Amino acid sequence: MSTETAEVKLRVGSQWIRSSTHGDSTAVFNPSTGKTIARTPVGSAADVDAAVTAARDAFDEWAETPVVERARVMFAYRELIARHFDELARLVTREHGKTYGEARAEVQRGLEMVEFACSVPTMISGDTFPQIAENVDGETNRHPLGVCVGITPYNFPNMVPLWMFPIAITCGNTFVLKPSEKVPLSAVRLVELLIEAGLPDGVINLVHGGKEVVDALLEHERVAAISFVGSTQVAKHVYQTGTAAGKRVQAAGGAKNHLIIMPDADIEQSAQALAASAFGCAGQRCMAGSVAIAVGSAGDPLLDRLLGVADRLNVAPTDNNDASEMGPVISADHRDRVAGYLDTAGQVGAKVVLDGRDVDAGDSFLLGPSIVDQVTTDMPLWKEEIFGPLLSVVRADSLQQALAIGKTCPFGNGASIFTRDGYAAREFKRHFNAGMIGINVGVPAPMAWLPFTGWNESFFGDLHIQGTEGVHFYTRQKMTLTRWFQSAADSHHDPVWKSK
Repeated sequence: MSTETAEVKLRVGSQWIRSSTHGDSTAVFNPSTGKTIARTPVGSAADVDAAVTAARDAFDEWAETPVVERARVMFAYRELIARHFDELARLVTREHGKTYGEARAEVQRGLEMVEFACSVPTMISGDTFPQIAENVDGETNRHPLGVCVGITPYNFPNMVPLWMFPIAITCGNTFVLKPSEKVPLSAVRLVELLIEAGLPDGVINLVHGGKEVVDALLEHERVAAISFVGSTQVAKHVYQTGTAAGKRVQAAGGAKNHLIIMPDADIEQSAQALAASAFGCAGQRCMAGSVAIAVGSAGDPLLDRLLGVADRLNVAPTDNNDASEMGPVISADHRDRVAGYLDTAGQVGAKVVLDGRDVDAGDSFLLGPSIVDQVTTDMPLWKEEIFGPLLSVVRADSLQQALAIGKTCPFGNGASIFTRDGYAAREFKRHFNAGMIGINVGVPAPMAWLPFTGWNESFFGDLHIQGTEGVHFYTRQKMTLTRWFQSAADSHHDPVWKSK
């Protein structure tokens, strides 16, 4: 679809349609230029009802479609994404502001989720227990749920939707996607390609909007399951509202990921990994390293190297500029919110050692990489999810003190340690208060085959996103016991197993 001040439409059943709100919309910006490139409809409960109804009408036939045929659609979809790979990456750069390299990496991660979905036929097979009792066989198998919903954030316009609907659809469900109103164009293109791959009408549907649309999805009586990625505040609301309405819910929230640097770590490698973790995607990812805990003598050398690495980054608009190494944040309001932490850092006793407000932003939403030293756990810099290119440096005397700092954090997405000491790595792996652990890895984000296992206020639900847990989330298990009695005509014969 054209992205020149495009009118974003909904997909309901077999048609692309306008919202029932008739023109109410929000602006979609190119963060590199500050210009409006599209308008996202505000959406309504009526839009939601139409999309859910279309999905429910398509469900019975799709659920009865053999799973190998459902997988063939995903194989075709995989080829279309590969063919349009560069187009999808450029679209992410244009509406989100990621560098071209970051956008390509995102599309690649989404492509891997589609490849994972192609393996669903082997993953929904159950267990069999022949002769579990006299003349009794037992078996389990997995069945689709019905209409599933995905509510996705702005920071990964391709990858996060592809965490959800390829698995849900291949498992036999139908789907309603509600992307962030800030980045609707990637979602539209993903749906267009899925339809081109041969998916029947109504199996995938697309709605747009804000809180009214989200609440209508959470409360709709014909919705069976909801997947969400976003802030912790909204994740709690989604989980509480959805489960109260009888839905199955997985809701991934915010994060405050800690990166521990031990005195024996390779400082150069650690600084490179920390800078990539903190400033990659302009810090707008839930796996970004936002707190560096420098242990003992590691502090000053690490800070020196971090300053050197961050100061050399090519911070520039990303649209039509493949040389940019760090791009803008999503909006002017978000840029100003992140900069606000730098405005107040000195007032609470921290020290700004690299100030991203100094970058020449022009009309873009650029904010340069920022580093704040001497941060303590009573400061908003440590307590709150900033979601921008700002790294807080906390000093600790020992590994045990670093672990204790992590234990008090209300979030629990990811954490990493940089060390050459196997014992320190083992202690960290076993005891740090987070669900995804890295050892000498800046961003411990799992690949498609492993679950995205956030803890604490970073995740609400029982079954995580991705991997086999994703398959289990989108299916329910049925157990069958079967007994066949010997017929009267054969009653005078011994069973085959008794014959000589």
